[in-house]
Amino acid sequence: MSKFSLEVLQRCVFPFTTSDDPDVILGATFGEDVALTRVGGDILVSHLDPIVGAIGNIGWLAVHVACNDIATTGIPPRWILPLVLVPRSEDEGLLERIMRDAARAAREIGVSIIGGHTGYSANLARPLVAVTALGTAEGRAPLRTRGACVDDQVLVTKGIAIEGTAILAQDFADVAFKLGLCENELAEAGRLMAQVSVVKEALAIAAHGATAMHDVTRGGLLETLLEIASLSGVAIEVDASLLPIPPIVARFAKAFQFDPLWMISSGTLAATVPPERVAEVSRALQETGTPFAFVGEVKEGTAVHVRRNGETVHYSDIRCEEDELARMWRLYPREG
Repeated sequence: MSKFSLEVLQRCVFPFTTSDDPDVILGATFGEDVALTRVGGDILVSHLDPIVGAIGNIGWLAVHVACNDIATTGIPPRWILPLVLVPRSEDEGLLERIMRDAARAAREIGVSIIGGHTGYSANLARPLVAVTALGTAEGRAPLRTRGACVDDQVLVTKGIAIEGTAILAQDFADVAFKLGLCENELAEAGRLMAQVSVVKEALAIAAHGATAMHDVTRGGLLETLLEIASLSGVAIEVDASLLPIPPIVARFAKAFQFDPLWMISSGTLAATVPPERVAEVSRALQETGTPFAFVGEVKEGTAVHVRRNGETVHYSDIRCEEDELARMWRLYPREG
């Protein structure tokens, strides 16, 4: 239900992912969600992502989440390969629904399904979908997580915790009702899922001078900013009063007692923008119709510092294994 800790990755994963291939520009690296590989005269951008924290619309969500990571490099996604596993051989209807949803997402983004794998496993309690997404740079320089510079402004799009809130409304409806949320609130929260793609705005931000960009997935905005700060060798200061938290997210956070800063939020982008590019990036986002807020600044130093109610809380530990949605699954186990 969650990622392994950085310590486990460094001990059990990264020692076995090194490569002497000169065409591997960027291989397996913590905090960098894509691989960059030289193919002929071009650069192939690739990414693999599973969906394990959702049930409804899992095929649609998996395609968007994987393509988001390609787009955060400033490169348009082009091809995808889905892996779909369902619990039983009798689950043909579920398989068809997942693939139909995946195809719908592919059409929305403009990518092609070029292969993949489908199957079933009795060891699964619910479906598992993973998507490999690919794109080619075609002369563009891919953005990386490690590019933030001192004095850059910190940008957040749409709102935080939007994906996690939508999943709670969809897959935890019975719990939501018991916690005092009503049908209209569940419907409003469910509509947040329509915002999960960041492809359009990510390409716009990259084209207008962002130095680093990352979509907000497991671990929420705080984990995302910790990764940007750590890889870039900088500190990030955030004013919590400027964070875009949709009112429906605030109501779900109060009912379920989760912290929006640590909640998975595909559909939200975090980016760093040089001061002289802020106006340009703002205009580009306005043209795409994407809500956004500048919430902080990149400073010399380390870690992430969040100012809230006159106090500053300092965060330095990478906690990629923690996420509020994963905690909800432990508190309220679901059937497949």
